[in-house]
Amino acid sequence: MQMQVVTLFPEMVNVVAEYGVVGRAVGRNILSIGCQDPRSYTDDAHRTVDDRPYGGGPGMVMKYEPVAAAIDAAMASAPDGSPVVCLTPQGARFDQAGATRLASLPGLVLLAGRYEGIDERLIESKVDEELSLGDFVLSGGEIAAMAVIDAVARLLPGVLGDDQSAKQDSFMDGLLDYPHYTRPEDIDGQQVPEVLLSGDHAKIAAWRMKQALGRTYERRPDLLEKLDLTAGQRALLDEYLQELEEQAERPAGG
Repeated sequence: MQMQVVTLFPEMVNVVAEYGVVGRAVGRNILSIGCQDPRSYTDDAHRTVDDRPYGGGPGMVMKYEPVAAAIDAAMASAPDGSPVVCLTPQGARFDQAGATRLASLPGLVLLAGRYEGIDERLIESKVDEELSLGDFVLSGGEIAAMAVIDAVARLLPGVLGDDQSAKQDSFMDGLLDYPHYTRPEDIDGQQVPEVLLSGDHAKIAAWRMKQALGRTYERRPDLLEKLDLTAGQRALLDEYLQELEEQAERPAGG
């Protein structure tokens, strides 16, 4: 997969290609990341990429011409069928389903805005979709772009050591992830759940599903509302809630 990022700070984006899962993807030639700096497409001595907003107001707005030229250069380097995605608080919420969808594409062009925003005419004429990490504001789109790169990279075949790792991540089946444990078995009296030591894979799978359902119920009930649970999953959730109620009724220290 090939990604191009239109950014005023290519040094920021280049760092993500050097470490962790993304670095592994790049090192294995599964993913390539390039950057296009709008400053390289200016025609004045100051390499101006922003100007005052029409109608007044604070801050500056990124100019159409240099950003459009950078997008065109990025698209020329990206495979056919690569959408232009603008990272902006006004975009649709980026989630695991969105990451999975983007990972199926041949490439991406990510547009990282700065200042007060980008000339709306560029959004209308050059951008295919707008994405947001959430209801908060960052200083620029680079961090959001890096988050998208990481979320997509880990879903590309051959990137993770075990392809099941990505499939078992939170949100892949609409649920939060179950708890994880490793050695030692006892830490200051806190024990690893016995079922995980049993070697019974069916019981372990059922326990993990129950914990995922319960965590989602407690922490993100909105996710459960979107799911059509099976009878087995409903039974596991009921069991989790019963255990939760019994724990709450248990005397402190008992």
